[in-house]
Amino acid sequence: MLLKTFGWSFAITAAGLALAGVLWGWQGLAIVAILSVLEVSVSFDNAVINAGILRKMNPFWQKMFLTLGILIAVFGMRLVFPVVIVAVTAQLGPIEAVKVAIQDHDRYEALVTSAHPAIAAFGGMFLLMIFLDFIFEDRDIKWLGWLERPLAKIGKLETLSIVVSLVVLLIAATTFATSVPVHDGEGTIDKATTVLLAGIGGLVTYLVVGGISDFFESRLEEDEEDDEESEGEAAKDSAPAAKQGNGSVVGLAGKAAFFMFLYLEVIDASFSFDGVIGAFAITNDIFVMAIGLGIGAMYIRSLTVFLVRKGTLDDYVYLEHGAHYAIGALAVILMISIKHEIPEVITGLIGVALIGLSFLSSVMRNRKAAAEGSDSGAKSEVASGV
Repeated sequence: MLLKTFGWSFAITAAGLALAGVLWGWQGLAIVAILSVLEVSVSFDNAVINAGILRKMNPFWQKMFLTLGILIAVFGMRLVFPVVIVAVTAQLGPIEAVKVAIQDHDRYEALVTSAHPAIAAFGGMFLLMIFLDFIFEDRDIKWLGWLERPLAKIGKLETLSIVVSLVVLLIAATTFATSVPVHDGEGTIDKATTVLLAGIGGLVTYLVVGGISDFFESRLEEDEEDDEESEGEAAKDSAPAAKQGNGSVVGLAGKAAFFMFLYLEVIDASFSFDGVIGAFAITNDIFVMAIGLGIGAMYIRSLTVFLVRKGTLDDYVYLEHGAHYAIGALAVILMISIKHEIPEVITGLIGVALIGLSFLSSVMRNRKAAAEGSDSGAKSEVASGV
């Protein structure tokens, strides 16, 4: 099970480290290893969130997430996307932007860092919406009941999460974004308009991709319910209907899974923004960065599939809560980082701490349930005279 799930991750790690050693020597190998560990530690909560969504998808789309998805994550988000950001923000042509990324590392780092407010606003708003929609929903299982119960009551207002997100964006734009330090540390620049536009873009992206995914998922559930109701019909009438119904379900399942896949990729993109910016503290070589962060992204995907196949989220029911709280913390950190630099180690430790606490709470809950079950079993034996 372990080798089957993490086999590709182990293979890519070996290949990536070997390539780094050949091209850049021991120093390059060490940097790639550090970036890989950094990516895993910062994005561990991403794996838990992804697992909660991926378990709704069939094995085919799980494989797509692990194959096509990793190509998008490594080459798209860790290699191509930063170059696109540079081209757009610096108003450079695609070829010139690639030349800057390859030949002028210092200028490339300055341009990407300059684009950080927009990146942070987009990713921060997307992640904040994920957190708010989770925390405002009334769930049967609650981790921090003293907090989640009142939030679930006020969360009955359908647009509350959007309102809260826009208020947060407005505060960030009028405080952190009005005096953003420039790359060389001398002076500041007003990025309020940029942050507002990017934040609204993140909000719209969440509403569109998440809304379409939810629509097809609900349609799929409705068709499955209709199929169950029609099982009692006569054989000659039910045969064509079953054929039609199954075809519809397969088509809707494919659409639902496709948009869930897109939703997962946008979530990964939101997490990768912070990692790419933070990686410049270690190196400004785009290829070293892509290899290191790509290895880490591969482990996150393998861990996601492992959590799904092992049913970990069903066994440890508070893990999703901890991951969503970590996402909320990351969203706030991204918004603050528009003006103030937040060390990656702090971001990683907050996420690991919240997930660790939720895991321990799940273990204690399971032990308590097992103890109560054994006590009730013993009492029933006594009552029956056994």
